[in-house]
Amino acid sequence: MLTEVMEHFGLARDFLTAGYYETDHHRQLIKDVKASILAGRLVAIACIVGCGKTVLLRHIQDDLTREDRVIVSKSLAVDKDRITIPTLITALFHDLSPDKDPKIPSQGEKRERELQQLVRRRRKPIALFVDEAHDLHAKTLVGLKRLMEVVADGKGMLSVVLVGHPKLRNDLRRPTMEEIGYRSVVFEFDGMAGSQLDYTRWLLDQCTATDISVEAMIEEPAVELLANRLRTPLQIEQHLTLAFEEAYRIGERPISVQIVENVLSRHSDDLEPRLTRHGYSVRSLADQFAAKQGEIRQFLRGDLGGARAQELTQRMLAAGLPL
Repeated sequence: MLTEVMEHFGLARDFLTAGYYETDHHRQLIKDVKASILAGRLVAIACIVGCGKTVLLRHIQDDLTREDRVIVSKSLAVDKDRITIPTLITALFHDLSPDKDPKIPSQGEKRERELQQLVRRRRKPIALFVDEAHDLHAKTLVGLKRLMEVVADGKGMLSVVLVGHPKLRNDLRRPTMEEIGYRSVVFEFDGMAGSQLDYTRWLLDQCTATDISVEAMIEEPAVELLANRLRTPLQIEQHLTLAFEEAYRIGERPISVQIVENVLSRHSDDLEPRLTRHGYSVRSLADQFAAKQGEIRQFLRGDLGGARAQELTQRMLAAGLPL
C-alpha cells in the first residue's frame, strides 16, 4: 500500500505484514499433521491459492524444530515439475550432513547407502517438506514411497509432507496413483473458511495505529461485505488495500459499502481463476485430459460446445475439479 494512503488513514503497518492468525481449524490441523509426521507417514496438505499455506507451513516447521523430536528438511528447488527423487535426496544430504557442502555420490546405489548412514547418525526421525507439490510429476510422487522405504531399510524414519493446491489431492486419488495415494494421509486446509469476518476485523485491528478507531477508517457494513464476498486471507488483504487506495483517491472517509463494491473483482469466481486457485493451469489441464491447450482455453471461456465440451465436463467433474 502507498505510504501516503497509510498515513492518511492512520495505518501503522501494511496488511501483508499483520502476523499469524489462527483458528480452531488451524490448531487441529497442525496437531494432526504433527502426529502423522511422528508416525512416519506420507502427508499431503491441500489448500487453494491465498489461503495461508506458506504461513501455516512455516508454523508447523517452527513447532517441530522447537520441540526437537524430528529433524526438519526442506526442498528449496523452484521448478517443481522438474524435481526428481535424486533432487529430494540432495535436499536431505544438505540438511542432514554436518558438512556445509556435502559430497553427494552421483551413482545411485552408493548415494542411497550413504543416505541411510547419514539418517542413522542423526538418530531422529526426518520430516522432508515439499511446497508447491501439486506440480510434482507422477513418477516423482510414486518414487517417494521407495525413498521412504530406503530410509526405513536403513533403520531410520522418513516422513514426507507435500503441500499444494487441491490438484495434489485429486492427483493422489487417481486410480493410476493407487500405489502412493493409498499410503498417503490427506488433510484439507480451508484457511479462513467460516471465519472471514473475524479475520477481517482482526486484520484491521492489527494494522491500525493505537490512537485511531477502525470505524473512523471503514464502515462496519463495508467490512461485512468484504468478508461475505471473499474467501481467502490473500483476497481480503488485496481488496482492503484497493478499497483504502480508492477512498484516498476520491477523498472519502470512512470507506463506504459503495467503494468496496467498486473494487471487488467481478470475475474472481469465473471458471479459469477458480481452477487456477485449485492448481490447474491451461497446460496441466491439457496434459491431464489429453486435450490441446487451445481447446482448453475455449472450454474455459465457454466457447467449446457440443459433445467435446460435455465429455471434458464429465471427465473433470469425475477428477474432482470445481466446475
